[in-house]
This record gives sequence, structure tokens and C-alpha cells, in this order.
Amino acid sequence: MTSDPDARLALIIEDDADVRQLLVMTLGMNGFTTIEAENGRQGVALVRERQPDLVTLDLNLPDIDGVEVCRQIRPLTDAYVIMITARQDEIDRLIGLEIGADDFVVKPFSPREVGARVNAMFRRPRSTVRSVVQPLMGAAAAPAAQSASTVQAAEAVPVAPAAEEDVEGLLRHGPLSIDTEGRIAMLDGSELPLTRIEFDLLATLVSGPRRVWQRETLLSRIWGDGWVNDQHLVEVHIRNLRKKLGEDTKAPRFIRTVRGVGYRMMPPATA
Repeated sequence: MTSDPDARLALIIEDDADVRQLLVMTLGMNGFTTIEAENGRQGVALVRERQPDLVTLDLNLPDIDGVEVCRQIRPLTDAYVIMITARQDEIDRLIGLEIGADDFVVKPFSPREVGARVNAMFRRPRSTVRSVVQPLMGAAAAPAAQSASTVQAAEAVPVAPAAEEDVEGLLRHGPLSIDTEGRIAMLDGSELPLTRIEFDLLATLVSGPRRVWQRETLLSRIWGDGWVNDQHLVEVHIRNLRKKLGEDTKAPRFIRTVRGVGYRMMPPATA
């Protein structure tokens, strides 16, 4: 959660930790204090208690879906609501339901896209609670299509071939072992609680342990070609990955920063 007593308040209702983190960072950069909810019921409660100025709302939540959450919060608040969906074709269905959302974003989205949408909404006058969907159709259609293509690009980019494999799909680097097929990372025999992006970052770095991985290359491999200008994403996730690896940034055990370029793994003997 970011905190600024003079900032607008944004509530992020999202069960995916990576997406929540991205939205916290994006909205923070646009002047918002953020609070988070991992499911719909928690989100409704926070709307009632905190009265946010903006709500970002994932369509597919683990308890009640985003459509029902939007219906429940509309009588409680006149906050702007951005619905977030994984599929572009869901937008037409959501618009037809007239659930009260102000805009729609398709995953994966660019931080700049979200920032531009939010700033545009807050430039529009808002005096009453909306009961009918009024999306920015001109702004939504093209970026949504672009985001859909980004999904395909991201899915098409494979993790780099392993440099050191004991068996198929198993990477080893000192006390680290990574099962790329089972998506399990172990350190000293204990499983690491990594998010999807953290796992992909670690697996990529270990797959070429002597290589200096440029930030642009990591973005292209893990997020897709549409993210090449958002290098801060890599820095944020590398920082979180280091915490889970128990890294001392002054004397790194695993991931070394190559100033001005990117990252590489420390030699296994050092790890």
C-alpha cells in the first residue's frame, strides 16, 4: 500500500499478486494512494469503509465475479471503476450488462495506458453515481486490441534454453534448483513462494548463468514485445525476487546487477 494524505485513494481488487503490484506501482506514479483487496467481498467492504476515488476491478475473482462486485459497490460510491479482463471479447458482454463501469482494460496492459485512461477520467466532470456503462469506446478499442496481441506475443516467447540441466526441465545453480515443467523453484531444499513473473525471471537468469541479461531482453521474453519501454517493471520484480532469495544487495549471493545493462547470476561457487 502507498500512503500520501493528500493523494486520491485507489482501491485495487485483484487476486493476481503480479497484477496488483503493477497497478500499485502505476497508480502510485500517477499520484494515488492505494489499498488492495484479493477478492470481491473484501473489495466491497473496503469500498464501504474507505470510499475510494477510483476502483480497478478484475472480472475473474475467486469468490464473486467482478460483475457482481460492480453491482454491489455502485449504490455505495460514485468512484470511477475500471474493469480489468483477460479477454478482449468480454468487453462487449460487459458493456451490454450495463453494470456501471467507466472503462475497460484488457490484460496484459501497459502502465502508460492505464495512467492515460485514469487521467482522462478524472478530467471529466462527475456529479452523480452512474447506473449505465459509459466507457471511453474510442480510447478502449485500439489499446485493447493491442493488448490482446501482446498476450499472444508473450505466450509465443519461450524461456531461454537451459545452460546446465541434470534432467529435462531441471536447472541447477548452486543450492538453487528449478523445475521448469513443474514450475517449482527450490533453495536449499525448500520451495520458494514465487509469483509467475518472479519464477520466469529466475528461470531465465539461471538458464544462461554466464550471460548478462539486458532489461529489454527480459521484458521481451517475460512480458512480451509491447513492454520494451517499461524497464522499471524488471527492477521491481528483481527486487522482490531478491527478497525471497534472502539476498543482501551489498553482497549478492545469486543475482548481480550489471550497472547500466541488466543482471546476471553470480558464479555457483559463490552462491
